[in-house]
Amino acid sequence: MCEREKFLGNLYVISSPSGGGKTTLVSQLLECTPDISRVVTHTPRPPRPNEKHGVHYHFVTSDEFLSLKDEGGFVETAQVFNFHYGTSWKEVKAKLRHGMDVILVIDWQGAEQVRISHPEAITIFILPPSLETLRARLFARNEDSVAVVENRMRDASNQIMHYKDFDYLVVNDDFDIALANLRSIIMAERLKADHQKVRHQLLISSLLQS
Repeated sequence: MCEREKFLGNLYVISSPSGGGKTTLVSQLLECTPDISRVVTHTPRPPRPNEKHGVHYHFVTSDEFLSLKDEGGFVETAQVFNFHYGTSWKEVKAKLRHGMDVILVIDWQGAEQVRISHPEAITIFILPPSLETLRARLFARNEDSVAVVENRMRDASNQIMHYKDFDYLVVNDDFDIALANLRSIIMAERLKADHQKVRHQLLISSLLQS
């Protein structure tokens, strides 16, 4: 059996129900934490008015998406609200090899696939403080109709029931506290011995010389 490639960076998966705040939290996390990057997901769905290609998603045609999927170009794929999403394995691997921590913002379906293919991945689930708060946040976005919001609320319970499969849980009640909790997870994982001995291999070798 081939030995699994060891990367300098850590792979993180962050999930939550729609409106849970994962996108905003990750955006702020990237601004205040060095050496960490998000890999943008591919999707054939049409962009929302405030979404930019290459920033929020890589918007591709259905044929382009299926071609990448058939070629094994995605580390995970999922269907959410009738639209397909996939994360480029090429982009993930390139960043990890250069010592960057990588965040995948994906739903529980994608997280499950990553957990199977890359068991070293660190998974984090963002919980809302209540369903009422979640519904209010979805309406506050002013992006979806009442019917779409209610559909997302029905899906929220299905999303939340998978919380137990994740390594960490963060409750997004107070945004600043939730952000601090996320950053604490990142920093603690970087200091684990298995990770540090790879990153500081030369230093450790020099210190052990007699």
